[in-house]
Amino acid sequence: MLFEFSAGVIAYNYRNGKRRFLFLKRKEFLDVPKGHIEKGESAEDAALRETKEEAGLSVVLDPFFRHEITYWHMRNKEKIKKHAIFFLARVSDDAKVKISFEHDGYEWLTFEESMKRMSFKTQKEVAMDANSYIDKLEAMEALNREYSELPGKHSDWGLSGTFVPGRGNLNAMVMFVGQAPGRSEDEAREPFVGPAGQLLSRLIRRAGLKRESTYITSIVQFFPPDNRLPTEEEARHCMPFLKRQIDIVRPKLIVALGNFASQNLVGIGAVVSNHGRIVKSEEYGCDVFITLHPAAAVRIKSNLPTIEKDFDKLKGMLSAQKA
Repeated sequence: MLFEFSAGVIAYNYRNGKRRFLFLKRKEFLDVPKGHIEKGESAEDAALRETKEEAGLSVVLDPFFRHEITYWHMRNKEKIKKHAIFFLARVSDDAKVKISFEHDGYEWLTFEESMKRMSFKTQKEVAMDANSYIDKLEAMEALNREYSELPGKHSDWGLSGTFVPGRGNLNAMVMFVGQAPGRSEDEAREPFVGPAGQLLSRLIRRAGLKRESTYITSIVQFFPPDNRLPTEEEARHCMPFLKRQIDIVRPKLIVALGNFASQNLVGIGAVVSNHGRIVKSEEYGCDVFITLHPAAAVRIKSNLPTIEKDFDKLKGMLSAQKA
């Protein structure tokens, strides 16, 4: 039995307001740009190369979408087990496709059209996941545009005017929620990039996760000057947007980082006496895990063993869910 590994790209664009997906035509079926992962290549590198070779397109992959499938097929009466990894890329509406000699043509199809034309169940599963993810991307982009306009709607706005959007996988099982951006985050417009963010990345790995598989955000997504605590009123302005983020991502677990996050999410502010606790939330449709904010361990080194123990517990919880 042979094993093969391949990677491909689900490329899409818009024409007259309709979302369309690129399919390459073979005699027997439609397929997306896809091919073998060569020695020394990453899956991402192989997907980019194959898309250039088969469709003449240079694309930028979505940093978070990744769909993996395993299937069997026959070649010359030999059974082959194949593992394929698919990425997602939006291309310009006027992108010029130049197919390779391996294909008979190409078509841009709407999701509905593609579901009727595809031959294999696994193809349809990948297409459904990609289409659903793009729906989430569009919903989050619309939310972020609205959220970023919040400072102009309040004459007494006391936070930074720079919006720091959440970042991560919109299919994340785990969502991390902090207090608010710090100065580093305000400058980078990305959550948890300073010293506390570096520690959070290490803790995420400690829990058996990859940062890119999670979604990271904050109760308040505008920097409070001098790193002060956001006010209750500021939290009230921002919480509806956080709830909408949760509705889009639909995580299995929310990790509340610190007193401010825990208080606003589940009404528990005393993290020192409640860390490691799990609270079931009907409002969010998932459990909320309470732990210290990584900044507390950056400032006070004696807090590090406590937060590490919490993330060890988190790892055990996640492993039990997978079992």
